[in-house]
Amino acid sequence: MNNPKIRTSTDRITLSDGAEVSTTTLEPVNDRGSVRQGKDRLGEVIICHGTPWSSRMWLPLARKLAQTYRVRLWDMPGYGKSIPDLTSTSAQPTDNPLAEAAPAVDLITQRRRLAELIDYWDVSNPHVIAHDIGGAVALGAHLLEGCDFASLYLLDIVTLDPWGSPFFRLVAENESVFAALPPRLHRALVREYIAGAAATTADDSPTGEDHSSLSEEWIAELSAPWCTDAGQPSFYCQIAALRPEHTAPIVDRLGEVRCPVRIGWGEDDPWIPVDQADRLAEALPRRPHVTRFLHSGHLVPLEAPHDLLTDLTAWLDG
Repeated sequence: MNNPKIRTSTDRITLSDGAEVSTTTLEPVNDRGSVRQGKDRLGEVIICHGTPWSSRMWLPLARKLAQTYRVRLWDMPGYGKSIPDLTSTSAQPTDNPLAEAAPAVDLITQRRRLAELIDYWDVSNPHVIAHDIGGAVALGAHLLEGCDFASLYLLDIVTLDPWGSPFFRLVAENESVFAALPPRLHRALVREYIAGAAATTADDSPTGEDHSSLSEEWIAELSAPWCTDAGQPSFYCQIAALRPEHTAPIVDRLGEVRCPVRIGWGEDDPWIPVDQADRLAEALPRRPHVTRFLHSGHLVPLEAPHDLLTDLTAWLDG
């Protein structure tokens, strides 16, 4: 249920490259429905999601933060509600017309879109929370596109080498094959892939098999955007477009970050080992503090929401 003291508005913004971005803004209001504080005094928070997620994963936490801050969520083109419906595309014949007509989803393009969105919103020095590839997008916008931030909170981010699983490489080499999978097989693959991002727990059965700590409801929620006619090719398109060479220029300039940084990491992250948190801290100015979230994997906002909210609130208020 929505907090009655939080105003939520949605928008679709067409960027200069023609891509459409679905956005959600949450902000505190008084009993008369007016924003509690003037625009210049209300702190701005922008949240950058990762892959294969969307801003939907961040909504519960955003509603909490929006009691104090104006919080802006966006689905990067190719993700969530920013996946274009290309089923009626008039593109010329090709092996995969949906993928060919889709917007670019590489990290360079996404960081430029973030910079454009910040200009569109007319936001000065926002606090930025970034997860997974959202970290590369936010750092790239800051270091290579000239965006100034009040602070950065980096959570289990993709930036340092190595990143990109064998599955990523397999998809990159066979994108059209995966995009043509029967829908039932595709749905099973996506669900298993998403479940594998969370920490695992052993059940009480005699076999003691490990299971994802992610609830069935969240697995279904996070899988849903990828299980449509447009979502299936988009899922493999975005994986194939993510390349470590696009983060290399960011890594080279990590020492030039101009704002305070805090790092958060799931202690049991199966996708990006927690030792990357310390390596990242060493590469950044003034060696930022690292918060480790115990018994959490790659999806801390869902696996440890209370602990993450506590850490984020302390960071932003500080």
